[in-house]
Amino acid sequence: MAKFSIALLLAFAQLLAAPAFAALPVAEETAPQPADNVSQAIDAAQDDGADERISGRLAGIYGELPAFKNVRVSVQQGVVSLSGKVPSSEDIDRAENIASRVSGVVTVENGLERDLSLGENVGGIGSLKDKLAGFAAMLPLIGVAVLVALAIAAIGYAIAGLTALWHRIAPNSFLAELIASAIRFVFVTGGIVIALDMIGAGALMGAVLGGAGVIGLALGFAMRDTVENYVASLMLSLRQPFRPNDHVIIDDREGRVIRLTSRATVLMTLDGNHLRIPNGQVFRAVILNYTRNPQRRFDFELGIDADDDPNAARKLGRETLSSLSFVLDDPPPEVRIMQVGDSNVVLQFLAWIDQREADWYRARSLAIAAAKSALEHAGFALPEPIYRLRFDERTTPLPFENITESGRRTPGPSAADRKAMAAAASASSASHSEDVRPDDEVARMVEAERSTADEGQEKDLLDSRRPVE
Repeated sequence: MAKFSIALLLAFAQLLAAPAFAALPVAEETAPQPADNVSQAIDAAQDDGADERISGRLAGIYGELPAFKNVRVSVQQGVVSLSGKVPSSEDIDRAENIASRVSGVVTVENGLERDLSLGENVGGIGSLKDKLAGFAAMLPLIGVAVLVALAIAAIGYAIAGLTALWHRIAPNSFLAELIASAIRFVFVTGGIVIALDMIGAGALMGAVLGGAGVIGLALGFAMRDTVENYVASLMLSLRQPFRPNDHVIIDDREGRVIRLTSRATVLMTLDGNHLRIPNGQVFRAVILNYTRNPQRRFDFELGIDADDDPNAARKLGRETLSSLSFVLDDPPPEVRIMQVGDSNVVLQFLAWIDQREADWYRARSLAIAAAKSALEHAGFALPEPIYRLRFDERTTPLPFENITESGRRTPGPSAADRKAMAAAASASSASHSEDVRPDDEVARMVEAERSTADEGQEKDLLDSRRPVE
């Protein structure tokens, strides 16, 4: 009886629990989201006439937009299918975006294509009328902007035209012209920028400035040598490394300076030929200027016999050089022993002259002749490079000895005789010496060319009023 009661109670409890479990919702398996990622939930059941309402709504919207006049719409179970042709690719995406925003649309099958027919695309040019009409409406504003740009440019040209002011401020005419050109460029560019901003062409202004920067960079690389020469001309005009008619050596090119232009330095070689050196090379070159210091030293070498007394030859050489009228006393002339060869002793003669009173080449030539004559008259031999073979025991030779034709050695002249012969040689050289005054033909040619410069010739950037670097 007890067992039956327990079974009856369990059966009654199951009957009571069955309705409660039946009331619980059954969890449905969530389907994966469609590819078009629909944001709203899809209803399990669709209202009657929903497809017609969606189709009518989209047809009405597309009918109001000229670009979608050829779009056909069909709707089945909330799926919108679009077909037809539109003018551009942007219109294809725009039509799909509009359809997906209509309530009740599950997804959109976009089958639209761009219309590539000639008639349709030519018909699209009809909007050109609107653009022309807008341009015509803007003509007054464009006219005002052009006037403003011209006024700003005119102000810039007026300021740049104050040449007297810029020549007074700038150290030379080349820099004054550069300042004036920079002022004109800044004002013209500023006028164009302000005019474009007035008509609302900010994007065009940015494109123009960006394109100008790119073009300027490309031109800078392409015209690197030209820009370098221009900058070098500016620096040379400021530094003034030489004067007109200066005798210079630029690297290995020698001549007298005719002029410095904005592109090159013009020299006249010692042969009378014109030589143009780009200023970029001149600015980087090693420049030797012979004209800056009027005192200039010349030197030459003579060899005496190995048996002669070199110190006596040095003393005689100094006396000979000092007796020449064009040789300066300060610094005094000097004779040095350079080397002892196989058959001679090489002496180097050095002396200073004033280039304003004596020509360097003429003075050196006369000094060589005087020194050679003095040494020979004093009994010093000037041998050629020879080799001598001795088979007997060497004996100490007499100073300044002479060898006769029979081979006998005879004593040379005494000290008093040597001094008298040196004085006679110096007097002879002085009496027969040529005029050593500076008379440079090339210098005269340079001065003549500078005085007869053509008006169309490039302006000379050398300024004698500025100090030499």
